[in-house]
Amino acid sequence: MNKKVAFYTLGCKLNFSETSTIARDFSKEGFDRVDFSEKADIYVINTCSVTENADKRFKTIVKQAQKNNENAFVAAVGCYAQLKPQELADVHGVDLVLGATEKFKITDYLNDLSKNDFGEVHSCEIEEADFYVGSYSIGDRTRAFLKVQDGCDYKCTYCTIPLARGISRSDTMTNVLKNAREISEQNIKEIVLTGVNIGDYGKGEFGNKKHEHTFLDLVTELDKVDGIERLRISSIEPNLLKNETIDLVSKSRAFVPHFHVPLQSGSNEILKKMKRRYMRELYVDRVSKIKEVMPHACIGVDVIVGFPGETDELFLETYNFLSTLDISYLHVFTYSERDNTEAVDMDGVVPNNVRSKRSKMLRGLSVKKRRAFYESQLGTQRTVLFESENKEGYIHGFTENYVKVKTPWNPELVNTLHEVVLTEIDDDGLVRFDFAEVLNNI
Repeated sequence: MNKKVAFYTLGCKLNFSETSTIARDFSKEGFDRVDFSEKADIYVINTCSVTENADKRFKTIVKQAQKNNENAFVAAVGCYAQLKPQELADVHGVDLVLGATEKFKITDYLNDLSKNDFGEVHSCEIEEADFYVGSYSIGDRTRAFLKVQDGCDYKCTYCTIPLARGISRSDTMTNVLKNAREISEQNIKEIVLTGVNIGDYGKGEFGNKKHEHTFLDLVTELDKVDGIERLRISSIEPNLLKNETIDLVSKSRAFVPHFHVPLQSGSNEILKKMKRRYMRELYVDRVSKIKEVMPHACIGVDVIVGFPGETDELFLETYNFLSTLDISYLHVFTYSERDNTEAVDMDGVVPNNVRSKRSKMLRGLSVKKRRAFYESQLGTQRTVLFESENKEGYIHGFTENYVKVKTPWNPELVNTLHEVVLTEIDDDGLVRFDFAEVLNNI
């Protein structure tokens, strides 16, 4: 009988792509992959450290693994494992903790899988995380996450990612295109490009800082890969989202009109304290450019509430800024103190109850923004890629510009693309539609 391995991933799309790559390494070593809820010989938890909440969830997940099999070997990898390896190793039940460079060699660290009295730590100095490991995820049949870049050279005062992942470095163009072709050969219709700071693509492609390629070069070449129906850019910094890239997406064969552009604050005063590399005026310019060439484009925004020094007036500046901006939805993050960041020592700490209230206000604004965007798309013809899950008798899907739709469950629709006309917004906020091919035959 082959030994069984199960995986749990916390955090971002990048983590999912890396978990998938690690899982393929286990398969090559003769392990059978099972669901995390099942009994396994080894449980691998890929950790995240962007928020305090992700840290707290780790203990709960370890307990879940032990409940499934109290004798199982438990390994922790990823960002939190790099930042606070001993903290994870001290959690009851954890046998192995691997940092940023070691996680891709996890099978080398597995001996007889016998439980350790104490968690064993293998974690490098983050300066050693200067080489690139390519990865992509294949799990959900309809889309894959393709990692093109890792690490970050920015010094945002709230962020631990550079400490957890090291310097900015990129996959080679050749390898990205090879991975994209491998994905397309597996009947996957959509690829989401992912990384820590993907607009910085090109830096470190050959282990040094010179730029042989840029992000624009990357998207230009990916657009030519046969067999990929859709390409989506996961998240890109506003200062790295150039007009040329926006223009390319607007004319592209495969890239969809959907941008996720972190803002973090609508107050220039707070942006300076965060050490972001732009002011709000540049953000307005980026949104205007996207809407000018793609009026139907979906624009998502990351925003942080409760950063030190964010007074009621500065928060309202952000709220009003976002209210007037032609965007489609928000991802709202409540600021949480992270060790070894500049922000943790700043004055003007915002009480947690105030952070929570501000978060609720922006989440409410996000609901309004998404509703308004969906309403603007009613009556238009779009292409939907259908997902693989039966959710309470319905199948869901996304249009190219990220409108979420629903229709009664039909397994024949799974992983297929269809032209539809968006007709109405349902009570749950999702959009109903008519199949365009049916309408055309009437």
